[in-house]
Amino acid sequence: MSKLSRRKFILTASVTAAGTLLMHGCSSSNESAQGNAESDPAQPVANLSPEETPEVTTAKLGFIALTDAAPLVIAQEKGLFAKYGMTEVEVLKQASWPVTRDNIELGSGGGGIDGAHILTPMPYQMSLGTITKQPVPMYILARLNTNGQAISVSEDYLETKIGLDSSKMKDVFTKAKADNKELNAAITFPGGTHDLWMRYWLAAGGVNPEKDISVIPVPPPQMVANMKIGAMETFCVGEPWNAQLVNQEQGYTALVTGELWKNHPEKSFAMRADWVDQNPKAAKALTKAVLEAQQWCDQPENKQEMCEIVSENKWFKVPVEDIIDRSQGKIDYGDGRTIDNPDIAMKFWQDNASYPYKSHDLWFLTENIRWGYIPADTDTQALVDQVNRSDIWREAAKAIKVADAEIPQSDSRGVETFFDGIKFDPANPQAYLDSLNIKKA
Repeated sequence: MSKLSRRKFILTASVTAAGTLLMHGCSSSNESAQGNAESDPAQPVANLSPEETPEVTTAKLGFIALTDAAPLVIAQEKGLFAKYGMTEVEVLKQASWPVTRDNIELGSGGGGIDGAHILTPMPYQMSLGTITKQPVPMYILARLNTNGQAISVSEDYLETKIGLDSSKMKDVFTKAKADNKELNAAITFPGGTHDLWMRYWLAAGGVNPEKDISVIPVPPPQMVANMKIGAMETFCVGEPWNAQLVNQEQGYTALVTGELWKNHPEKSFAMRADWVDQNPKAAKALTKAVLEAQQWCDQPENKQEMCEIVSENKWFKVPVEDIIDRSQGKIDYGDGRTIDNPDIAMKFWQDNASYPYKSHDLWFLTENIRWGYIPADTDTQALVDQVNRSDIWREAAKAIKVADAEIPQSDSRGVETFFDGIKFDPANPQAYLDSLNIKKA
């Protein structure tokens, strides 16, 4: 179902003073929220050589209130941007992914931003021009995290006990039909990571997201409020919103996405290509700061402080209790199940979480073809080579003295296996696409 639900959706005013709009891939481009330019003065500035001194000291970076934005927040709060010569970085809260897109399209010169914490497929969609007024060439400089998302289900269906097996959603259809109720699955942006996790999960259980349920976009901070009023049956979003749903006893977690695909790629740090091309040393400096922040975020002894920092009103405005447990791998599903498994928790650095594998980007593009978001004849490998700047990541990693053993030797992580046994071989994306029973393309 491509149409929006007839059910009412509500908006909360907690994200920005301007408010947040629910929309299907479009929004006003000047709705970015407050900026934050604070840093830790105790962090010493690195002794930069002329070759390392950035061309500019300013950059405007966007983020959404999601735990996987922590590396940008920590790089700012701990003075890491300033450490590498980027002394006037602003990290600006965005109301939604459409707002992030629009502000990147404007660029800082037009009142927008230069780069952002972003859904990995979006820089590709922007470079192609499928979600922008015109193509906006982008570069991915680092992966911000792996794992750490979840698919949640309304408390109305607690007895259904939906988990990894989405075929149980058919029981939801039966109940909805009896109640003359339209079904909604909420995601954060068409073709984005949450959309693809939701669609993969549904299709794996024989549920067609093109016919059986309306897949609709809702800004991440609005998910819980809309679940409370029964605006959707299920949603896919990053933390802390799934944990908050459970803590408020409004729903339960069907699965965390590390169970769907262990150590799957998620958000990226991306910037406008023209900004990077004009300021290559500044781009490298920003990347160095982000990588160092990712290392800090992944230290167990720093998790509590990280969560306390991002919970602050100027960042997420969310209780620490809604963030800390899942950041440590302690999952209360809200349906009686609990686990303590850091291996499926959000990772920022360990297990090469920060490295932007091109093979992963190739999967995202293949899935975007699967669901008709980009043309089937897209030269995906050429596009990945254009957008994915793993070379900048490598340069930044070496500059901050990352051990050789922590720098992947290949841009491919090899064959990936999903929870349902399906495999993706980046050497043959078409074979993967052909193997899928439910698809639009």
